[in-house]
Amino acid sequence: MFVVAATAVMLAIGLGLLRAFRGPTLYDRILAVNMIGIQTVLMVAILGFLAERPEFLDIALVYVLISFVSTVAVLKFRIRQRPNPDD
Repeated sequence: MFVVAATAVMLAIGLGLLRAFRGPTLYDRILAVNMIGIQTVLMVAILGFLAERPEFLDIALVYVLISFVSTVAVLKFRIRQRPNPDD
């Protein structure tokens, strides 16, 4: 059952990579990369459960926090790059 779940997560990661490369907008790409990050956390959790290593969940939590902070940082950077429409 866990092999099927891991396979489904890998398939979803592949589809997310496809969306990240094809675009069409920057926000689609950011959303796809965020989705890949969440699915990577799921994969780490599944592998940690299969290997009976509970410390993998700590690694997954740290990874999801880094993924969230980096997504917010990229979006803030993008907002500052936009020209001001009032000028």
